[in-house]
Amino acid sequence: MTKKAVVLLSGGLDSTTALAMAVEQGFECYTMSFNYGQRSLAELNAAKKISNTFNAVKHIEVNLDMTEIGGSALTDHSIDVPINEEIAEQAAIPVTYVPARNTVFLSIALGWAEVLQANHIFVGVNAVDYSGYPDCRPEFIQAFENMANLATKAGVEGQKLTIAAPLMDMTKAQIIAKGTQLGIDYSQTVSCYKATDKGLACGECDSCILRRQGFEGQGISDPTRYFTP
Repeated sequence: MTKKAVVLLSGGLDSTTALAMAVEQGFECYTMSFNYGQRSLAELNAAKKISNTFNAVKHIEVNLDMTEIGGSALTDHSIDVPINEEIAEQAAIPVTYVPARNTVFLSIALGWAEVLQANHIFVGVNAVDYSGYPDCRPEFIQAFENMANLATKAGVEGQKLTIAAPLMDMTKAQIIAKGTQLGIDYSQTVSCYKATDKGLACGECDSCILRRQGFEGQGISDPTRYFTP
């Protein structure tokens, strides 16, 4: 029987690695991205290309305007994205946290999974080298999986739904090592919060720094394309 999975794909390093791991495990993958009003749309273009590279059965892009509620430096341009030395000074949960983002994304992915009769949803969240977002923790993933099996027709009828977070306990360097083993061209991924339309990264935001440290930790040359702000 064919195993189907919905994969949340932002176009960044982590979600691309999660997709590659789902493919490695033999899943027929359906990828989902969100245009939610984030500062950079370059990652959405990357997600389309990456979906093709990994032969996703179908890729969809959901339009969801989270700028209406704001509350994050990624969706409200009046809030600056922290850079360099500011990162060490920021609160445990930084201003780049988008309120309820992963809860919303997973909920929509859950709906598509039911339609597709897919029992797995892959998400590239990580609780080791990450920005401190509360919706990237294992407790959240487990709680959402429990909810998914209570709130869906599939779950009630005994078709257990699994929220797979294969990167949860991996360092950024370990993630990069795994992805490199699986043949990922990380130069095609976009992780920067402020990337240009062409996918050039700032090199200064939290996401850029964590990404660069990962390549350094693995001893692999950083393939990220940068611009000078």
